[in-house]
Amino acid sequence: MKKGFFAAGIVLSAATWACSIFIGGPAYPVAPLPVSTEAAQSLQDEIQAALAAGAQTGTVTFNINESQITSYLNQQLDSQTDPIISDPQVLLRDGQMKIYGKAQSGILIANVSITTQVSLDENGKPRILVTQSDFGPLPSPQGLNDAATALLSELFTGSIGPAALGFRLESVSIADGSMTVMGRIK
Repeated sequence: MKKGFFAAGIVLSAATWACSIFIGGPAYPVAPLPVSTEAAQSLQDEIQAALAAGAQTGTVTFNINESQITSYLNQQLDSQTDPIISDPQVLLRDGQMKIYGKAQSGILIANVSITTQVSLDENGKPRILVTQSDFGPLPSPQGLNDAATALLSELFTGSIGPAALGFRLESVSIADGSMTVMGRIK
C-alpha cells in the first residue's frame, strides 16, 4: 500500500514539474536556418532597391532566400497573440514553400510541417494552396488550411506585398532555396 502511494506521489510530482511534453512529428531541417532581424530587414531593403530600379525600367524583380523569409515569418508570428506555430523554418524548394514549426495543444508540443504552392490567379493576385499538412500525432487544428493560407497571404499582400508596394505581380517561382518575384510598376 505504501509503495502505491509513493509511486503515485512520484508520478504526480513529475507531472507537476513537466510544463510540456514533446510528442514528435515531422523532422525539422537538418541545418536550422538562421533567424535575425538583419535578415528580415535585408528582405525589405532588397525589395526597396528593386522598386527603385523598377521606377526606371518599369520591371520589378527581387529574390527572397530561406533565411530572409524564415526571419520575416518569425517576426510576424512573434507579433501574434496566439500564433498557429512557433519557431518556424521555411524551405523554398522544387516549386514549393515548406514551413516547419512547433504546435502546442495544451501541454503537448509537436513538430509540424505545412507545404504550399504559390501561383497567381487571373488578376495577378497570389494564390496560396496548402497541399499538405503534417501535425505529427496531434490532430490537425480546425481551420489549419485557412490560418496557414491567411498567414502566407499576408506575406504576399501585406506590407511587403505587390499592392502595398505599387506593382503588379507577374510571376513567382520557387527553387533551390530562393523565391523569385517579378512584376511591373503600376
